[in-house]
Amino acid sequence: MSTSEQFVRELESEVQAAIARIGAASAAGAPAAGVSIAKLLEVALKNELEASEEAAAWMTSERDVEVKLALARQCGDEAKHYRLIEARLRALGVDVAAIDPLAGGPSPVYSLLRGLETTVERIAAGPFAREALAQVRNEVFIAYCRAEGDEETALLYEETIQPDEAHHHRLGRTLLVRLATDDAARASARAAALRTLELAEELQEIARLKKGIARAPGC
Repeated sequence: MSTSEQFVRELESEVQAAIARIGAASAAGAPAAGVSIAKLLEVALKNELEASEEAAAWMTSERDVEVKLALARQCGDEAKHYRLIEARLRALGVDVAAIDPLAGGPSPVYSLLRGLETTVERIAAGPFAREALAQVRNEVFIAYCRAEGDEETALLYEETIQPDEAHHHRLGRTLLVRLATDDAARASARAAALRTLELAEELQEIARLKKGIARAPGC
């Protein structure tokens, strides 16, 4: 029987393969005409708000103190990112008061994650998998910002948001090693992580085809 560390290494390989594919697809095409960096940042606002709310909701029902504190850290960081992105949009001349990040209701990824019931599923899908994906998407977005001459937005992500996302993923990995102690927990963790990435990939392609959204940041 493999150890928890061995399991997490194996899952990490599967996750990295999936997010490499998603990242390559994101970088393959440019946003459609009219989809500016500001518009991509508006999309990011919804992502950040949902990530913060999701972590907060999980925290309230969590009994494991280390997990509870990790979720509290993530909740605060995602809220901080929201405010930083909002400030950047103002600097770009956007009327942020006119933006409703809750328009259209919860995203499918948010609904999936909020439906997870066990701690090991939540950690595998959220901090471990989705935050790893966020880093790859942010790298694509940073490169796009630089190609478009927007160094300030690139630096916002590179110097502030990316380090936070990396920290969330590392915390998730550490917790997953502790939580994935038997076959049932490991099967749940793998299914939750891979389903989250599968759905993210599907939604990315839909957004590209229907809305011309490409190279959007993560959360």
